[in-house]
Amino acid sequence: MENRRPPVQEPIFQVLDKFQIPVEVFATDGFLAYVNRAWLELNNISDPDLIVGKYNVLTDPVMAQMGLEERIRRVFNGELADFEQDFSAPIQDLVDRGVVNEKPFESAYMDIYMYPFRNEKNVAYVVCIFFVKNIYRGRPEVTRAMEYIGTHWHEKFNAEEVAKSLNISVSGLYSLFRQHTGMTLMEYYKIHKVEHLKEKLADKNLTIAEAFAACGEDSRSTYARVFKKITGQSPKEYRTSRV
Repeated sequence: MENRRPPVQEPIFQVLDKFQIPVEVFATDGFLAYVNRAWLELNNISDPDLIVGKYNVLTDPVMAQMGLEERIRRVFNGELADFEQDFSAPIQDLVDRGVVNEKPFESAYMDIYMYPFRNEKNVAYVVCIFFVKNIYRGRPEVTRAMEYIGTHWHEKFNAEEVAKSLNISVSGLYSLFRQHTGMTLMEYYKIHKVEHLKEKLADKNLTIAEAFAACGEDSRSTYARVFKKITGQSPKEYRTSRV
């Protein structure tokens, strides 16, 4: 793989290296330019050269699969954007590419924030900050169920299909999921769906009805009530608070 690592000379990177929060910095072409020590420790990577200059967030198919590609490109175009959601780190991708020999965890759920770092008028770098909420090192069936929901969140919830994809009974899946996460599979699905609804509601080019439709729901459906129960705000109140 071609190494496109740019020279890292920005003084701010020396400051970021002292942060206890994992941080990535991308060059304007999408290639990873820098990771701090906290990020390396989180992913159990000893040498930043294994990934810096080699990973490109703009061409990563995982980002497109998770529905993040458009938002990421907006940040690279200079817009401010946050990713307030339970983002599941694609650690398997690092394993598949030989960056790490084994998974440091099954999955890590976090909120991520991306900001364009400007040099005078132009975007010089994009800074990505990870606020880790939970690291899961337990049963692989639970992680795979989370990954399935992360891929099929747009569809109606179907526990039978999730269990079938894992070759496990529905009752067994429900029991494992509740035991290892403290919530039901349906509760996790609802939270994941609401995070995507929040993303669409933040897009002022969409009406509230269109935002719900983009997530496969009707704004007059039960998910309007689910949204308020989880966020504490109605869809309209949430949108107003984002102004």
